[in-house]
Amino acid sequence: MDHQQFLEQLPADTRKSLQQKNNRSGLLHLVVHCGMLALFAFLIALKVPGWPLLLLPYGIGLVFLFNLQHECTHKTPFKHSALNEVIGFACGAVLVQPFLWFRYFHLDHHRYTNDPERDPEIKGHSKPDNWGSYLLFVSTLPYWKSKITLLWQQSFYPIDDSYVPEKARRAIKTEARLLVLLYLAIALYTVFISPLLLWLWLIPIALGFPFLKLYHLAEHGLCPHIDNKFLNTRTVTTNTFGRFMTWNMPYHAEHHLLPSVPFHQLPRLHEQLNQHLGITSQGYRAFSKEYLRFVSGKHSGNSVAN
Repeated sequence: MDHQQFLEQLPADTRKSLQQKNNRSGLLHLVVHCGMLALFAFLIALKVPGWPLLLLPYGIGLVFLFNLQHECTHKTPFKHSALNEVIGFACGAVLVQPFLWFRYFHLDHHRYTNDPERDPEIKGHSKPDNWGSYLLFVSTLPYWKSKITLLWQQSFYPIDDSYVPEKARRAIKTEARLLVLLYLAIALYTVFISPLLLWLWLIPIALGFPFLKLYHLAEHGLCPHIDNKFLNTRTVTTNTFGRFMTWNMPYHAEHHLLPSVPFHQLPRLHEQLNQHLGITSQGYRAFSKEYLRFVSGKHSGNSVAN
């Protein structure tokens, strides 16, 4: 059964129930996630014994706010639209990822998932297929270069991305300029007042981003370039803490099947379609081992397709 056949047989009342949004689930999740970050930040700011060792777990927690920003682009984590917009922008500011631009970029990714000619995530940026490209990918240097270039171009040049509608371009340019001003203010604060934000923001996210990139690689890496969401997207089995920190996005085939389903409903959707999934991994360690075999030229393709 492909994803279209599954959707055709999914009862309308079940689908409607899965798409129900509320504020409580998202706000509770956000409070716990940010509460953990605040604790780490407090300990780092106090420079408790061994505080440099806290930078990595703190940074990983920070960069996985990407998943909240991602959900806000779909307007699903909160029932009230304003919450999605404000929190999505805040997460984007932390990650140097303009929120409004990312919404249109990401919607095109959903429209053309894993299509090398049309998916903006991979068009001109293919997944790493050898050790050199893999190590460069994990270094995140291309990510930072692309984001700095993106902000510069959006701030000072016309926006001509095909996936960005004309009516949204002025708002995207305004957002980019606000972010540039924010980062300039942070730089001035760091140089002339205190280096604290280096330790509470820039260094931690630089340390954490390789883990986010490896996590993202599992979403569509080693998946065929076909129009079947049960095959072009991977669901990864992970533990409760992993699902919490990633806002349930390891249920990624489920998310691509019905992007309007809020993160807290994805486990229910998974129960509905689990038997139909074609590409899965039993944990991120298993996927990483499989991908390393691929970049080493030893990938058989048998362990990812069920």
